[in-house]
Amino acid sequence: MKKQWYFINSGPCSPAYNMALDEALLDWHSQGEIPPVIRFYEWNPATLSIGYFQQVHKDINLEAVKKQNLGFIRRPTGGRAVLHDQELTYSVIVTESYPNMPETVTEAYRVISEGILQGFRLLGLDAYFSVPETKEQLDDLKKPKSAVCFDAPSWYELVVEGKKVAGSAQTRQKGVILQHGAILLDLNEELLLSVFNFATAEAKEKMRKKLPEKAVAMNQFVDTPFTIEQCVNAFSKGFEIALDIELIPYELTEQQTQYVEQLMQNKYLTDEWNFKK
Repeated sequence: MKKQWYFINSGPCSPAYNMALDEALLDWHSQGEIPPVIRFYEWNPATLSIGYFQQVHKDINLEAVKKQNLGFIRRPTGGRAVLHDQELTYSVIVTESYPNMPETVTEAYRVISEGILQGFRLLGLDAYFSVPETKEQLDDLKKPKSAVCFDAPSWYELVVEGKKVAGSAQTRQKGVILQHGAILLDLNEELLLSVFNFATAEAKEKMRKKLPEKAVAMNQFVDTPFTIEQCVNAFSKGFEIALDIELIPYELTEQQTQYVEQLMQNKYLTDEWNFKK
């Protein structure tokens, strides 16, 4: 008998709702109210999310964010800023003590991200994990050079045709792992560059030149663009294969929906949370 996990496809939601629901799922799972969960979602409006430890005013051009009517949110997970635009986002909520779940963050990444790897392969793309080979690459990982998340493949980041396609971040709270990440279908480079502060025009130009080598969207590899629906199907199957589980569609109860609303109001819609650093 395969273990059963819940499956939620939220579709396009507000930034505050997306983060509140991920946190709520972590809470309910930590209390044993629900089994592990795989969730997919999109962002309405397109949103810049920053890592839990990031300093907003140092890295982010807030004026550009406002001017372009983008959402803005601080994630409960670490990592660098991500522009959630033409993408599918996934989240995985599972206890640290889950059978065969590695204790280290890096190894757990690998186990969880295997589902994404399998999804890419089901869509016919050649995907693999990047592992740093040289001391220099290792040192690079320890001191990220840029606030832009897609600047460098980190440990076990997913790579398609040599380029990073899915950036993921993880947090562990209450004995539960929450990993979420972005799967790029298309990339608007100008929009991405516009929301970051660069020390000089040269620095921005350098990043513009580097982006196509580093960050890549799935639709660059195919003549017929992938749809969100195709991706949800492939990646949910990918998780079932990789984790040897069966996904059961789940809908929130009224009580659970209220809990998410409260989390939104009290945390993710507040300036105190979003601009605290």
